Amino acid sequence: MQAIEANYLSKRDTTISILIIGMLFFIFGFVSWVNAILIPYFKIACELTNFQSYLVAFAFYISYFVVSVPSSYLLKSVGFKKGMMIGFWIMAIGAFIFVPAAYTRTYEIFLIGLFSLGAGLAILQTAANPYITVLGPKESAAQRISIMGICNKGAGILAPILFAAVILKSTDGELFKQIPLMSDTERELVLNDLIRRVIIPYSVVGTVLVCLGIFVFYSPLPEINTEAEDESTAAANSTKTSIFQFPHLILGALAIFLHVGTQVVAIDTIIGYASSMGIDLMEAKTFPSYTLAATIIGYIIGIAIIPRFISQKNALRICTLLGTIFTLLIIFAKGEVTLLGHTTDISIWFVVLLGLANSLVWAGIWPLALDGLGRFTKLGASIMIMGLCGNAIIPLFYGHFADLHDTRQAYWVLFPCYLFLVFYAMRGYKLKRWTIN
Repeated sequence: MQAIEANYLSKRDTTISILIIGMLFFIFGFVSWVNAILIPYFKIACELTNFQSYLVAFAFYISYFVVSVPSSYLLKSVGFKKGMMIGFWIMAIGAFIFVPAAYTRTYEIFLIGLFSLGAGLAILQTAANPYITVLGPKESAAQRISIMGICNKGAGILAPILFAAVILKSTDGELFKQIPLMSDTERELVLNDLIRRVIIPYSVVGTVLVCLGIFVFYSPLPEINTEAEDESTAAANSTKTSIFQFPHLILGALAIFLHVGTQVVAIDTIIGYASSMGIDLMEAKTFPSYTLAATIIGYIIGIAIIPRFISQKNALRICTLLGTIFTLLIIFAKGEVTLLGHTTDISIWFVVLLGLANSLVWAGIWPLALDGLGRFTKLGASIMIMGLCGNAIIPLFYGHFADLHDTRQAYWVLFPCYLFLVFYAMRGYKLKRWTIN
């Protein structure tokens, strides 16, 4: 199918495209955010340290760094639709790898499966993000991305709850307390039974992913030319020979690296932080959903006010400043509160509020980073997707400092991340060359 420019699409075709891409973002969210419950689950079932348990996020997201640039060449070669189908099928292989991993209770095989899931997702993200960015006016790109974010985080709210409902039992809270007291033989039997609960759900996930790949390939989703250049862009880029000649893109990719790292820390560590306050897993499992709900509230605000009342640049600036403030409050605010039926230290609710602070950062960075790339857009998008390996790296720093100090002090890793995001929102996106003449 020949690629067309987005502004030639009818309103009906644009709406259908947004709906299909929204479905993709729902799948991204469901597969990604289930890690929030997988981390503490594997920590128990495979008897891991904090650092080892966060290898779940590392294995999943480091694939973005490895696969993103090859993804751009794959998409250029076979097109968006066939590339997306391949991405879904690679994800399906990762889901099916969970079956032998569970039968042998081998954490390393689980990590291979998670890497494969992430690799397929990297292909899908490399296709979907520039696609939705150019699917309409540049000024409202943050609004469209916010709609995708609702699909993504809505799935993220459901994923840990549904996964927990499928694999956890009401008696597991007591069981988890008893495991350290069991004999080696008894503990081995219990842990084997515990880990094998993932077999059926991931077999179903794998089958659904195969079907989704077929659906996308035969869907009415048009092939869009994401690399069209107007005369001014073509003139500005006429002397450009490398993607590294766009400082605002490279700094944007670093901003994405730090942003997604802060986002995954806020969601994937909150169960462990709640547990450090004496809250058992059966109660703590709801906290990632609160963080994601705060993110969705931010998206809804963004859809309502951008660009009508506030520019996406100013929304980005406000959110990055809020992230900096909430990080300091996590570390320094103390005092017991009862909220939504939970009696906890107030600091955990500032972890939840990081969801609000993070909500419009992704949507703000993407249009600024891809601005003016023209024929470099696909490769630029793949560089941006490489930044998603921040999800792999930043949680490991958190896990290391949590083992070294405690789960509260480990949140200091977020502070320099937000400071850089503030810099990009204020100044970094304006840099069009590395040297100042």
